[in-house]
Amino acid sequence: MEYETVIGLEVHVQLLTRSKMFCSCRADYQSAAPNTRVCPVCLGLPGAMPVINRKAVEFTIMTGLALNCQIPDYSKFDRKNYPYPDLMKGYQITQYDLPLAVGGYLDIRVDGRDCRVGLERIHLEEDVAKLQHRPSADGESYSLVDVNRSGVPLMEIVSKPDMSSAEEARTYLMTLHSILQYLGVSTVNMQDGSFRCDANISLRPKGNTEYGTRTEVKNMNSFHSVYMALNYEQERQRKVLEDGGRVVQETRGWLDDRDVTVSQRSKEYAHDYRYLPEPDLPPLIADPAWVQEIRDRIPELPPQRRDRFARQYGLPEYDAGLLTGSKGFADYYESAIGEKKNGATLESFAKSVSNWMLGDLSRLLNAENAAISDSTVTPAHLAELIDLVDSQTISNTMAKTVLEEVFSSGEAPAKIVRDQGYTQISDSSAVEAVVSQAIESNPKALADYMEGKENAAKFLVGQVMKATKGQAKPELVNTLVNQELEARKNNTPSAPAQ
Repeated sequence: MEYETVIGLEVHVQLLTRSKMFCSCRADYQSAAPNTRVCPVCLGLPGAMPVINRKAVEFTIMTGLALNCQIPDYSKFDRKNYPYPDLMKGYQITQYDLPLAVGGYLDIRVDGRDCRVGLERIHLEEDVAKLQHRPSADGESYSLVDVNRSGVPLMEIVSKPDMSSAEEARTYLMTLHSILQYLGVSTVNMQDGSFRCDANISLRPKGNTEYGTRTEVKNMNSFHSVYMALNYEQERQRKVLEDGGRVVQETRGWLDDRDVTVSQRSKEYAHDYRYLPEPDLPPLIADPAWVQEIRDRIPELPPQRRDRFARQYGLPEYDAGLLTGSKGFADYYESAIGEKKNGATLESFAKSVSNWMLGDLSRLLNAENAAISDSTVTPAHLAELIDLVDSQTISNTMAKTVLEEVFSSGEAPAKIVRDQGYTQISDSSAVEAVVSQAIESNPKALADYMEGKENAAKFLVGQVMKATKGQAKPELVNTLVNQELEARKNNTPSAPAQ
């Protein structure tokens, strides 16, 4: 029997507010000493009264508007009861049946196909405390509770089960991550837990409309982990069904070090949480004028910026998509474009900036695991480097070396070129001797050329560029190498380069 996969995602996003969701404690808990960002409200002490964080509500409404949701006039908070040790009050303040945003959708592009993933809702709640599991000297383990995270504003974005592959789920997450980054509502850092994903996945016979039994997968802290976990869980469930077994509704955790999911607990149903309206908070009334004011503050988002880059700078859609996937990357690109001097056309310069950013600069950043905002290569540096190449002061090969030195030292490209004597060699007499030496040192390449293998000439050009440390003018080297090879082939002296 053929099966089809059904995937829905629940994304939890910590909002970038100064204070917590229902109290005035600072929300920057990441680097704080344990239990130093706490008060009676987030500790869950008797008699403590919560107060709604207005900025968190605004951020949630803004996200809903950016994702094509409807913003109801009326919403409320509820108590969700469960007995985990990281829940200080014994219940979580969240939203159940009347959330801040409903419906909506997110358009994604996967393998050349345009897909639309529907959204169920976006609601606002508080984060829980953090458990730290420690081994003791006698081999017994114990847990500590750090309450700093308890009460941090947490927005949950729940998709419909519209995805059918791990690749669609990964693309959905990456697209959502980019939009939230542009909105400025969160740091969306997966490593520190600001952007967390739980996945619901089930299989059903192909053509059926009823859903199969789903499992929820947790503990995925990267886009790659989500992709790997969903692929694994899809195959695990398929094997269970093909062997005549029954998939159990449960929560499973992803183990990155073993590339497997493992059972954690049976999956709860909504009635297990005994939801009830939060008696200590008033309902939220969304004034249409206020909602419109929030809508007006929404910045240019990745799809619009991608289309503008393609239209304004003449970039291929592929380049424009990569450049606008990250707000920091797109901002850097436009800053570099703003440094353009007279000379090359805007379209030519824009493509050069794109090539350097997506190529060598990205390679250097990835090697250091650094963000574009931390790069010592400023937009002005990159524009200056391109100008040096366009003016034929240095070759493209030498420019790669200069870029590495700028990345290492932070010095301006023109200064490095001047101090290191990296100017391009365009004197044919200075290059001719190197060409002759390269041919003499590589008799096999010469023999291959004589037999009609023209790629041998490219090899020799590379040897000359290597010998001159990339300073020789590439067009001159090409001309001299081909002239010398043809002369030897015809047994005639080569003519001097013009």
